[in-house]
Amino acid sequence: MSASVKLGILDQSIVRKGGSAAQAIAETIETVKLAERLGYNRFWVSEHHNSTMIAGSTPEVLMVKLADVTSTIRIGSGGIMLPNHSALKVAENFRMLETLFPGRIDLGMGRAPGGDRITASMLNPSNTFSEESYVRQLEHLQAYFYDEAATSHGPLLAVPQSDTIPLQWILSSSTGGSSALAAKYGMGLVVARFINGHADARMVEQYIQSFKPSALFPKPKVMLSISVLCAETEEKAALLRKLSDYTLLKFEQGRFEPMGDPAEIADYEFSNEELARIHNNRGRIVSGTPDNVRKQLMALANEFRASEIIVTTMTWSHADRLRSFELLAAEFGLR
Repeated sequence: MSASVKLGILDQSIVRKGGSAAQAIAETIETVKLAERLGYNRFWVSEHHNSTMIAGSTPEVLMVKLADVTSTIRIGSGGIMLPNHSALKVAENFRMLETLFPGRIDLGMGRAPGGDRITASMLNPSNTFSEESYVRQLEHLQAYFYDEAATSHGPLLAVPQSDTIPLQWILSSSTGGSSALAAKYGMGLVVARFINGHADARMVEQYIQSFKPSALFPKPKVMLSISVLCAETEEKAALLRKLSDYTLLKFEQGRFEPMGDPAEIADYEFSNEELARIHNNRGRIVSGTPDNVRKQLMALANEFRASEIIVTTMTWSHADRLRSFELLAAEFGLR
């Protein structure tokens, strides 16, 4: 059964305590090479701003390097935060990517700022943070990709004129809104469970029932994105999970700091309030030994009718992250 579910990786270029942004980007490049060798289907990078913990701010730039050092694995954004940008510039960036690497590019899009609102307003001063504006950007993007945009002065082309169009995916973490837009425009849906552990299958049902076929997606397609920590022993997995739980708590306090060595918090005891928050976040992370992780992921794939799971793994140790991907690939029988 697991063989029918594909796996992908979402890498956020995590800067660990004592490390550097350059090191984090170099590790992302190393990771995509391993992902291709292991048989992962796609590799996405994210967009975050004004944070010392995450080095990935420009996925469309990093994607050029990642696609250049690989040859078969799909490379994508997870995602481009569309309100931060001009729709025309996004279309041109991804048409250039398609021209350089035809048939291998994914455009995953979201509407979150990827940081704080002040930074988002600096990235795009015309950003109104409204639903209407986001919908208008999606409409404009389709017009650019399909050469249907024009003004009173004539056609408005997104160049270069690539022969192919990137596969477009909408990231959604709740029922309504974004999943409905994915259905309306005939795009793939990514359920961002690593963002909202309470996201449920209702958004998938809504998406499938309302889906309008497109040239890129004749049928609805769902991916599930979730944090995964896989280790040889439950003890090691629990240690990685504790660091992840601790880090999420700091995120909720607005502290986006580089991740530390899990040994630093080995003796840390969570308060009752913190334990309640950890319990609330439990749906965002799957952890354990390979067999245990596979069972949990397959249950989620069935629940969300997902044909692919794209995993993100935040650890202090790069070796632990790579090992988690290796164990997962072996357990799912990737080739």
